[in-house]
Amino acid sequence: MSPHKTPDSSRRSDRSRRAIHDAALALVGEVGYARTTIEGIAARAGVGKQTIYRWWPSKAAVLMDAFLDMSARQASEAAEAAGAGDGGEYAIPDTGDLAADLRLVLRATVDELNDPATEAPTLALAAEGIIDPALGAQFVENLLEPQLQLYVARLRAAQEAGEVRADLDPRIALELLIAPLAHRWLLRTLPLTHAYADAVVDHALRGFLDRP
Repeated sequence: MSPHKTPDSSRRSDRSRRAIHDAALALVGEVGYARTTIEGIAARAGVGKQTIYRWWPSKAAVLMDAFLDMSARQASEAAEAAGAGDGGEYAIPDTGDLAADLRLVLRATVDELNDPATEAPTLALAAEGIIDPALGAQFVENLLEPQLQLYVARLRAAQEAGEVRADLDPRIALELLIAPLAHRWLLRTLPLTHAYADAVVDHALRGFLDRP
């Protein structure tokens, strides 16, 4: 007889967590955040409600964890595609052409914001973060801030290369790039396109460049 194998509880937990993450993201995309419930997530994931409450205090916390996990996986895939290798960190490309590099990353941001898989959870967490400051702070710290620091690093490299003004504040400069996209995406009154992203870069760089 073959020896009895003890079930791997950690693998079972990982499978359950992934199922719950997938269920939360799917439901928010299908029925909206307001109609998504812990009961619905549990039923979709094939787990009991008590399993979810053992790991998360609310549906907002479930969605936050699910979204961070999805974003981490997407960042890892982007890093590998960019040649960073396994475990490498994604960075904004530095080809020596700041305008082209910024257009590339802002176009990718437009695609992400328009992607149905990320659009609904991002909107839900942004709205819930206003009501729940602790959740909002977590969203900024764990998701937004690491992405913003990529812009800071690229703009500082451009400063060192003499591509932009030496007195440029990278933090304010990146907000001039990101804020217009977020504004248009939130208002939903005008299309968010690659052409718009290119125009934002062109207009912003006129104030960045180290030339008359």
